[in-house]
Amino acid sequence: LRMLQVKLIITGDDFGYCPRRNQGIVDCFLAGAISNVSLLVNGSAAADAAKLARRYNIPIGLHANLSEGSPVCEVLRMNSSLLNQDGFFHGKMGFRTALSKGLLNMSEVKQELKAQVELFRELTGHLPPHMDGHQHVHVLPEVRHVFAEVLEEYGIKYTRVPIEPGLHNCDWIPPSLMDFYLGVEEDSFNTVDVFTKHGIRWADMYIGLSTMGRNMSVSSVRSAIDSAVLQLTARAPRCSAATIELMVHPGYPSVPPVGGCGQGPDDFSQSWERLHELQTLIKPELQSHYKSRNIQLCSFKDL
Repeated sequence: LRMLQVKLIITGDDFGYCPRRNQGIVDCFLAGAISNVSLLVNGSAAADAAKLARRYNIPIGLHANLSEGSPVCEVLRMNSSLLNQDGFFHGKMGFRTALSKGLLNMSEVKQELKAQVELFRELTGHLPPHMDGHQHVHVLPEVRHVFAEVLEEYGIKYTRVPIEPGLHNCDWIPPSLMDFYLGVEEDSFNTVDVFTKHGIRWADMYIGLSTMGRNMSVSSVRSAIDSAVLQLTARAPRCSAATIELMVHPGYPSVPPVGGCGQGPDDFSQSWERLHELQTLIKPELQSHYKSRNIQLCSFKDL
């Protein structure tokens, strides 16, 4: 049996969230444990993150954010459908609620996404080779169309479609979180045609929901990768090469009031779970697993 040549893109999300997150992501990259990062341009340490990416030659894309903190578009900071009473984005679930009630103005969504691409270019000196959504907002109804238009307008080729093989068998995920993940999955299925129509591409397989935070271990990452490889082989037996994106959130825990996207750091960023991801990803057992499976780490710009 010829072994599938797998290109694995390990993306560290939320680069720019705070200095300690940045440091953790850089340490992971230098250890060869991640190969790509996604920048929150409205993060409190975004400029610092862009400098670090340049210094260490870290492949960097845009983590479009419509749910946490403040808009980067000045006009929308004053008064827009994207803001709650406190003048911040509606939040992970609040954004979804506002959207389902028809309260969000899609031209404002587009305006903000374009402003984030422009700020990304200003900070890094180039357009993002890939652009995905913080808290998976980019696959939501209506948003997905606007998101695809922005990518097409700027010629950004790659995104993320969070459909994870084997997700339904992960009995360690608490029901409330599983409901959220299954919603993300359904939205993702409904997004495939939209992204395809706009000529946007993504990795052949996505993993990362089942291995987030406390659920990450050497064995959970290994089995997620193996299950993805099995699915790929079954799907296209004669295929010799495939790409997998693994979404991760390594970092050292945020210490308030430093960090966040204008509102201070959230609970997940202050928890031990970020450090746990970092410590797991740099384990030599994982690195040797990649080698034994003919897996090569790379970034979207290498595809």
